[in-house]
Amino acid sequence: MIDLDAKLIAAHAKGDLAALVTLYTLAADSAQIDQAKRFYLTHAYVFALETDHPDVTVLRDRISGA
Repeated sequence: MIDLDAKLIAAHAKGDLAALVTLYTLAADSAQIDQAKRFYLTHAYVFALETDHPDVTVLRDRISGA
């Protein structure tokens, strides 16, 4: 997770919203606690909305069922 954290920080610093969707989704996939999974999915979803990312619907559905 340390490498993922570093990648998230770098993507935030660059303002790379597409990368943030991917990275927060990966963080959610590796989360062991439901609240953490929802936290990461929510972040991925918000950045997906901001970029009209093709995974918006998938992320919304995952949040609902997470």
